[in-house]
Amino acid sequence: MEGNSEAARAVTDRLYGGGVDHRLAQEVLLGIGGVRALRAYCRITGEPTPTVYHANEGHAGFLGLERIREYMNEGIDVDTAVERTRAGSLFTTHTPVPAGIDRFPRDLVADQFRTFAPLPLDRIMAFGTEDYVGGDRGVFNMAVLGFRLGQRANGVSRLHGEVSRQMFQGLWPSFDVSEVPIGSVTNGVHHKTWIHPDLLELMASPTSDSDTVVDGYDWSALDRVDDTTIWALKQRMRGDLVRMARQRLAASHTARGLSGNAEWIEHALDPNVLTLGFARRAASYKRLTLMLRDPERLKRLLNDPERPIQIVIAGKAHPADDGGKGLIQEMVRFADAEDVRERLVFLPDYDMSLARPLYPGCDVWINNPLRPQEACGTSGMKAAMNGAANLSVRDGWWDEWYDPRFGWEIPSAENVTSPDQRDAQEAAALYEIIENEIVPRFYTRDSNGVPTAWITMIRDIMSGLPPKILASRMVREYTERMYLPTALASARMAEGDHAAGTAAWKKRIRAAWPQVSVSRVTGLVSGSRALGSAMTLSAVVRLGDLTPADVEVQMVLGSVDDDDELHDIVIQPAVAGERLDDGVRYAATTVLDTSGSIGVTFRVVPKRDGLATIAEMGLATVSVD
Repeated sequence: MEGNSEAARAVTDRLYGGGVDHRLAQEVLLGIGGVRALRAYCRITGEPTPTVYHANEGHAGFLGLERIREYMNEGIDVDTAVERTRAGSLFTTHTPVPAGIDRFPRDLVADQFRTFAPLPLDRIMAFGTEDYVGGDRGVFNMAVLGFRLGQRANGVSRLHGEVSRQMFQGLWPSFDVSEVPIGSVTNGVHHKTWIHPDLLELMASPTSDSDTVVDGYDWSALDRVDDTTIWALKQRMRGDLVRMARQRLAASHTARGLSGNAEWIEHALDPNVLTLGFARRAASYKRLTLMLRDPERLKRLLNDPERPIQIVIAGKAHPADDGGKGLIQEMVRFADAEDVRERLVFLPDYDMSLARPLYPGCDVWINNPLRPQEACGTSGMKAAMNGAANLSVRDGWWDEWYDPRFGWEIPSAENVTSPDQRDAQEAAALYEIIENEIVPRFYTRDSNGVPTAWITMIRDIMSGLPPKILASRMVREYTERMYLPTALASARMAEGDHAAGTAAWKKRIRAAWPQVSVSRVTGLVSGSRALGSAMTLSAVVRLGDLTPADVEVQMVLGSVDDDDELHDIVIQPAVAGERLDDGVRYAATTVLDTSGSIGVTFRVVPKRDGLATIAEMGLATVSVD
């Protein structure tokens, strides 16, 4: 824009590249500039001001700082402003590996926000400081900022939620991993964008109100379509992919300035051959080249004279990911070989115009990440939307909704310590599944040349998966489980002096918490207890300057590991009883629903209406005996 300086334009002149200072400037523009742009839009259009703010990954985390600053400019103190901001904010983490988190040098962030009045710099820095065991106090962590300024948080698949709870437990060290307040909402994909129009048309005009009718489409409609029609459609979709691939191969041949005859491109791929797809960002953990582990075995699959396979590959590497670029170069070299180039093709410049015919044209979609490093992995969803089977490690969404009717599981060797041995084992499993299960099912035909077992699988996929992986399901879950509770919390925090009262209460709780203690647990019996037996225990709790209304005393039971840590915990609230000179005796009774050895402890946690979870403040005091 002409009104912007060259320095301002440089912030958004490219998505990737530049140093950490360039990346920081982009995230300041997204988070703070995004809120200011939203404010301007609402003023101009008269649209209401939002009550819920969703930081979708740490890149947008600075929006919380801007909202605190806005409240403070209205005359609200910083602690109250933080409560107002947190109540109306949620944070979604998208990476299951620490290396994927944006972490900036502390001094660089301090220089950026030194004049961000009236919000004090020390408070800004505290929000993103890794002040936990194993953290680095010299960096500013954008995910930590997101968690601290959002009252609710989630990962993007069920498994990713579990991994995130383990990954960020340091923020809530007094709680079991299962209690870390990070949930999950599994991603979804937009059906009208990704499903082939002819296939989608078969789903239109529902004839029933069964649970397979979602968003105006009957996903079980193929149950009423004959095998021949389904197979003819799949053949057309595969043919569309072959034509597109040949066009792109020809363009790539010219762009690369390759010498030699290019007539082979006219014969590249075959619309009648079993087609596998692999297309995604070429990050190292996604293992683009795992299929090349045994090149001769792969060549035998590609060039089988009776039952060949063909593979269409597309992808891009992050501009700063030299490892990813190397994987693409290795794949391109293999695909250029004369003995495979008509059966395995790499299509450059992966974009939506390539992706739209790619997903419908594939029979099988390959995904072989290093488990559990795939947060969700929506490419397999897009393929499934078109009746393709998934051949995948059970990571991301596939771990959640895998079913043998929908495809195949590549066994994960994540317990193997040697990366090379792990790759070898998982590559061998990949080949074996293709050879022994996928190829026979695809090429076994009836008298009309139709693979009836394969058609059955297409029907199962189309009726079973789309209702789960639709974007509308994802939006509904975000609305019901995240947005509505956040909106209610935000509205309540805006009432009267509720935010100020909450801020003052938290300040008082933190100041008095060192006085809280739990001791003299009685009723413990060593050894195992029988299933269904009742157990009553008690403990003496000292609250210091706090009152019973400020806390909840809990009996916590669970299995015990070698480090005497409890797992698979069950919580039973304890009831206040006899007052003693050194505290109050609390007791709880539970009926055991499991037999064997168990561990028991008592703990005290803060309690107040408006806390999203008992772990929100990160405070818990456990019994010392």
